[in-house]
Amino acid sequence: MKIEHIAIWVHDLEEMKKFYTTYFDGIANAKYHNTEKKFESYFISYIGGARIELMRKSGIDKPDVNGRVGLAHIAFSVGSKEAVNQLTERLQKDGYLLVNGPRITGDGYYESVIEDPEGNLLELTV
Repeated sequence: MKIEHIAIWVHDLEEMKKFYTTYFDGIANAKYHNTEKKFESYFISYIGGARIELMRKSGIDKPDVNGRVGLAHIAFSVGSKEAVNQLTERLQKDGYLLVNGPRITGDGYYESVIEDPEGNLLELTV
């Protein structure tokens, strides 16, 4: 298992993309834009496979219902859809809250989202 990516809510998506690519030698993908949800993001990739997802959404300058601004989630790549399904089921059986999924997201990920014991969001991905 490996950490797949770290996600951060940002105010200025283009400035943050420039920062993480210029100073840390990251390579940005094409911008993902979901007009219905007013959501935009970039994945910045680094040598060795680490990635940061920079995300902006209309209204995110205020904390969400759980008081979160900044770090959004940690994504763990577990290797396969079957492994996502199995770990999701195991965590649910052990009493952890399933936030959503397993599902295929608008940008093509197969994932589920679980809360850890303190409410931090963990994405389980392929």
